[in-house]
Amino acid sequence: MNESTLKLLIADDEAPARNRLRDLLADIAQLKVVAEAKNGKETLELVDEHQPDVVLLDIRMPVMDGIEAAQHLQKMVAPPAVIFTTAYDSYAMQAFDMNAVDYLLKPIRLERLQTAISKARALLPKQIEALHKLQPQRTHLSISERGRILLIPINEVIYLRAELKYITVRTAEREYLLEESLTHLEQEFASIFIRLHRNCLVANAHILGFEKRASEAGSDEKQWVALLRNVPETICVSRRQQHLVRMA
Repeated sequence: MNESTLKLLIADDEAPARNRLRDLLADIAQLKVVAEAKNGKETLELVDEHQPDVVLLDIRMPVMDGIEAAQHLQKMVAPPAVIFTTAYDSYAMQAFDMNAVDYLLKPIRLERLQTAISKARALLPKQIEALHKLQPQRTHLSISERGRILLIPINEVIYLRAELKYITVRTAEREYLLEESLTHLEQEFASIFIRLHRNCLVANAHILGFEKRASEAGSDEKQWVALLRNVPETICVSRRQQHLVRMA
């Protein structure tokens, strides 16, 4: 394949839409469609496998939508350029700097597609902030590990604990390290997690109950701890948050 040929991935949950894009792209020189995805999660898996230069990304898709997928893509070492496609009016796209990222309004026309591809650029951090406002709560956390992006479903996370500059993400299977702010995670997932300690958020669904145990500091005073589903460890409840025990 010629070095100037762009590798492109199509992501859309509707087969007719994917077929139309493939037909249009066939008329654009120096392009090669390397894969097609039906949702955001599949998009991330195929991007990792095929390393495309550009992703045509539908916004409304099941399992994981295009906005969240774009957020996860930016954690890759060399993220692809993203061009959004949508059947909806462009009001939401006012959040983007159009010199850095483009969108295509369906039905997509060849001339518009050519223009978008010619100026496609990877999203910048400020665009990610704009994306976050449109998609306030993710369905997955993306973990960078050994050069790959691992997707951890939020409903599998038992707790999030801040340790130095990292967040420990605990699931029933194992722990992961995440570089995000615990405060931001608390704001985003306020309906799912509660803060039991200044450095720890625990998923409501994974709390079995509370119990008073001897303090780890060795004093005679006992402290409340949360008992968790599927893991042996417990989480201490700070004095400030002990009202949560009474509410349980």
